Amino acid sequence: MTVDLPQRPSPTDPSSSATRSLSSERARDELATALRRALGVPHEAKRQKGPGGLVVDTSSLRRAEYSTDASNYRVVPDVVVLPRSVDEAQAVLEVAREHAVPVTSRGAGTSCAGNSVGPGIVIDFSRHVNAVLDVDPETRTARIEPGVVMSTLQKAAAPHGLRFGPDPSTQNRATLGGMIGNNACGPHAVAYGRTADNVVELDVVDGRGHRFTAGAGDPTFGAIPGLADLVRSNLALVRTELGRFGRQVSGYSLEHLLPERGSDLAKMLVGTEGTLVTVLGATVNLVPVAGAPTLVVLGYPDMAEAADAVPALLEHHPLAIEGLDARLVDVVRRAKGADTVPALPPGGGWLMVEVGGATADAAMARALEIVAASGTSATRIIPAGPEASAMWQIRADGAGLAGRTPAGEQAWPGWEDSAVPPAQLGAYLRDLEALMAQYGVDGLPYGHFGDGCVHLRLDIPLETSGSVLRTFMTDAAMLVAKYGGSLSGEHGDGRARSELLPVMYSPSAITAFEGVKALFDPRDLLNPGVLVRPNPLDVDLRRPQAAPVLAKPKAYREPIGFAFPHDHGDFTQAVHRCVGVGKCRADTSASGGFMCPSYLATKDEKDVTRGRARVLQEMINGSLVTGGWRAPEVHDALDLCLSCKACSSDCPAGVDMAQYKSEVLHRAYKNRVRPVTHYVLGWLPRWLRVVNVAPRLVNRVLGNRAIAKAVLWSGGMDPRRQMLPFAEIPFRTWYRRGGRRTASPSRSRPSAACPTRGPAARAPTRPSVRASCCGPTRSATASRPRCRRRR
Repeated sequence: MTVDLPQRPSPTDPSSSATRSLSSERARDELATALRRALGVPHEAKRQKGPGGLVVDTSSLRRAEYSTDASNYRVVPDVVVLPRSVDEAQAVLEVAREHAVPVTSRGAGTSCAGNSVGPGIVIDFSRHVNAVLDVDPETRTARIEPGVVMSTLQKAAAPHGLRFGPDPSTQNRATLGGMIGNNACGPHAVAYGRTADNVVELDVVDGRGHRFTAGAGDPTFGAIPGLADLVRSNLALVRTELGRFGRQVSGYSLEHLLPERGSDLAKMLVGTEGTLVTVLGATVNLVPVAGAPTLVVLGYPDMAEAADAVPALLEHHPLAIEGLDARLVDVVRRAKGADTVPALPPGGGWLMVEVGGATADAAMARALEIVAASGTSATRIIPAGPEASAMWQIRADGAGLAGRTPAGEQAWPGWEDSAVPPAQLGAYLRDLEALMAQYGVDGLPYGHFGDGCVHLRLDIPLETSGSVLRTFMTDAAMLVAKYGGSLSGEHGDGRARSELLPVMYSPSAITAFEGVKALFDPRDLLNPGVLVRPNPLDVDLRRPQAAPVLAKPKAYREPIGFAFPHDHGDFTQAVHRCVGVGKCRADTSASGGFMCPSYLATKDEKDVTRGRARVLQEMINGSLVTGGWRAPEVHDALDLCLSCKACSSDCPAGVDMAQYKSEVLHRAYKNRVRPVTHYVLGWLPRWLRVVNVAPRLVNRVLGNRAIAKAVLWSGGMDPRRQMLPFAEIPFRTWYRRGGRRTASPSRSRPSAACPTRGPAARAPTRPSVRASCCGPTRSATASRPRCRRRR
């Protein structure tokens, strides 16, 4: 079977968004000047950047951070704007229309389809326009700004016993504006519906500059002249091709405009991916929090057989049905230890089914009904608690965990969000596995099986050829169409799948989509190249642009820096571990996470693990960040990295920014004079041994405030800080004198936590201390030769 796709814009075609970036630095500066004037910050570029960051930023550092999201695509914007209010956002849109510059709206930048990157202006709502304006428990609604994080809304609604129904796995960093753009769903959409099903009104600005409130009940659609006529002339098409099953997210959801659907313009605009309007605010419905949530884990021989069981389970109206490949769980066991995974029933694939009830007994009764209908004897019921939370965390980390195949190869999105009616899911998975075998690609399937939605990242060789991506995606699109499915079940089509919409829809439907776009955005300024007149799916791929940077070139006897054994000795592959899912933007401290402390302090994308990875990728590419290892953009991105290695344990993709920072600094300062801070921190063990000769004298000298300030300043530290006194008794001496028997040593003496049972503590001998001290300080300052000698 072959499908003729419409003529695609060439990358060199002036109408292609790939060439709609401003042609010169002068034009970019003129646009930035106009934006600053409109936002009331005309002299912003001339002053030092403050703690809030620049509102209008054209620096290569900022443009690098916003050039990608969690997709395969790289599109460098000309300007990044962080508006401080919805009125400022509207002013940005006005300037964009005056200069005929395209605009892309962005929240957390976790899009897997490339719908939050674009040329021209990128507007980041997450920094400032991020408030929950009101929660009304009587009407069970909330008013929010587009940049508010989903989990923030949940916290605001929780005291009223309410929550927002849809809950994607990225909910602790995904914004409501992004969820509205994609029509996000999450595990509990089985019970509560998609984002579209939970939106009441939208405050929007269309491509013409018209700001209006979109809602339901107006069959004339007075805000958009011509829309009612378009709907009337396509009634049969809309009723037969659109809205066929719950996860049909691809294209424009025109079924919501039908009179029998309430003529709901707000719901139709959900999922339009910023191509028709820019969302400035929303009123959303809230639902009661389910009582006594209970998790039922069901084991099956493989994922297809697990999918076969879904229709019978749906009859019991569960809160969620998630599919989980056993190999995905094995990834967690290998990375974090077997103890991090609860005991699971045997199987090659599992269904995680959540039920609830008014009481724990009622929930247990429903759980037993699920077990009886499951068709498997491999079952386990897990009440709410740490084990259930651990299982949900594995599922939440799926996008990052699936970023590597079991063989350790990089896996990519693209076909990561297909959906079919749940009754067809088992058969679809079998055919999809056969297609993967035909192409010799592998991946770890998981997803919202209760809704028929499959998430899957594949090890397509984007490093060497993008042609496999095109042919596989085309064949996969024909397969999903065969089963009456959708190219996207919640992520949107974006740059990854928009070109394939003619496989799923008739030419008349594509024409209708184009007609809708012309009514809302006649100049094609809002997220161009997406959904309507799409760019080719294999244009603007970010991965092939980066050449290998080998840790051990053939001419060298040993690695130049770190060996990167898990990335085939290639620093390029290491920095491309970051798939952009943005867990580093979330505050996970309440659940024991630590990543990323610098971002939690500044809320600036340059200070988050993902932003740093993007800058390093651009440095490797050599296209935007052109200064190599010593580029100022690289220095700025890594400056506040604490080398705490929280990302090495918390990042589901296995990014280790502390290691990358050490590698960069090692290569940047090899055979060069280093900053004074490197000598202060990197040689800290040596300085401490000198201090230990006369610690009391040193403390007295540093007790003089003037001397202390001078020492701090000379060491590159803020002189306003207080110098900590040094211990007057070395640890080894204190320990040998009997300190090991003291639970709480006195002040000015070393502290120790000695075990009361288990292996006895012992103080290492001086030679072993010298041999082991001190990796962290030397690694953080990339003193690699000394690190090697101290290992």
